[in-house]
Amino acid sequence: MARESRPPVIAVMGHIDHGKSSLLDYIRKANVVAGEAGGITQHVAAYIALHNDRPVTFLDTPGHEAFKALRTRGAAAADIAILVVAADEGVMPQTLDALSAIKEANIPFIVAITKIDKNNADIDHTKNSLLEHEIFIEGMGGDVAYALVSSKTGEGVPELLDLVLLASDLAELTADTSASATGFVLESTQDPKRGASATLIIKDGTLTLDGFVVAGDAFAPIRFIEDFRGKRIEQAGPSSPVRMSGFSKLPSAGSLFSIVKNKKEAEAAALKNAKELSAAPERSVLAEGVVELPLIVKTDVAGSIDAIVHEIAKITHERAVVRIIASGVGSVSETDVKTAVASGGTIIAFNVGTDAIARELAERDTVSILSFSIIYELSERVMKLLEERVPAVATEKELGRAKVLKAFSSSAKKQVLGARFISGALTTKDRIKLMRGDTELARGSILNLQQARADIREIHTEGDFGIEIEARESATFGDEIVAFTIIDA
Repeated sequence: MARESRPPVIAVMGHIDHGKSSLLDYIRKANVVAGEAGGITQHVAAYIALHNDRPVTFLDTPGHEAFKALRTRGAAAADIAILVVAADEGVMPQTLDALSAIKEANIPFIVAITKIDKNNADIDHTKNSLLEHEIFIEGMGGDVAYALVSSKTGEGVPELLDLVLLASDLAELTADTSASATGFVLESTQDPKRGASATLIIKDGTLTLDGFVVAGDAFAPIRFIEDFRGKRIEQAGPSSPVRMSGFSKLPSAGSLFSIVKNKKEAEAAALKNAKELSAAPERSVLAEGVVELPLIVKTDVAGSIDAIVHEIAKITHERAVVRIIASGVGSVSETDVKTAVASGGTIIAFNVGTDAIARELAERDTVSILSFSIIYELSERVMKLLEERVPAVATEKELGRAKVLKAFSSSAKKQVLGARFISGALTTKDRIKLMRGDTELARGSILNLQQARADIREIHTEGDFGIEIEARESATFGDEIVAFTIIDA
């Protein structure tokens, strides 16, 4: 059958707090920002909006740098991207990350310059900022379309949506509605009542209440289909976001899905996909002196695991490594606590609670369960945990140095010497090393110091002095006495 025109799937991308969710909020007249911790979108979500009676599917991709994997996934599933840049800040690091994801996906994009209603908005500066980073918009030496937008007043939003539809028409997006549905898993989560559930974006074909959906190594019978509002529907066409439940396991966010006729085919396809998945890399052997921080990560949705792994991978220490020994979706369970006990690990709970039995077990076995709802707070805490895990390393700090001029007397351990100050300060009771060239002869301590035949506590100025040390080896002319202390680092 001939292919037909289909609605565009749009990824909204950009730097944290540049107004992506506010823009979508205005478009779909629903409050998303208020429900997100710290005002930051923590998951990829999909919505349909109408403009000029034409449907447009929007993907709200997270702007925080930690969610690079999710942003990239969102762009790969999209046909067109909107790169959001705030008029009060211009291009920022995560703007460039988003642009990189767009280029990797090889899709057209439109720039939305947001927050033009703010008092400190500087549109010319923002345009120049785009130019400096080789984002060539129309009128500035390029052909990238842009719109000036205020999510508060709605100014420029219709023009932005006009550009989206124009870009869609130029892309000539088509689909075969008579074919079985194929597309991407946008997000997956463990629903307490429905089990393993997933949000799918249909890129081609039509999804009906028939057969099984296979996504990577997971599969599910198509018992019901929900649209993005949670309403049950009989079928869904190209570019539609849908919700399904009953998967054999959590499908990986970003994996491709297809439809098969029965359970036998579904199991065979899932098994084949599982074999094709790359095997987990072998655990590397730790270098001598390097310690490990084992973590068990539990999140509300599968995509957050990717984000947390991405963020934690950036946490490094020369004498310690972080290792995620287990991860999963859903509340912290008894099994998680037992895993932590066996490994000496810490449990990280991201937007999830803890089962009652697990909580009791954790208290009994003193297992730490740390809860977070904002990714960068999690990252900061893990960094502190890693630093706390590193054992203190004793290092020597030189305090002072003197040259032996003459040995006056010596016994089994004690020696009275004449010496000349070289540097630093030497103090009674300091620990010392007796050095002959680069060779350490012995260690000991300063018992007494004399200058002008008077006992003194410290030598810290140039000149000759008498010193009594305790050391097992006898010092001779030219040897050096090095005072030092031990510090923990």
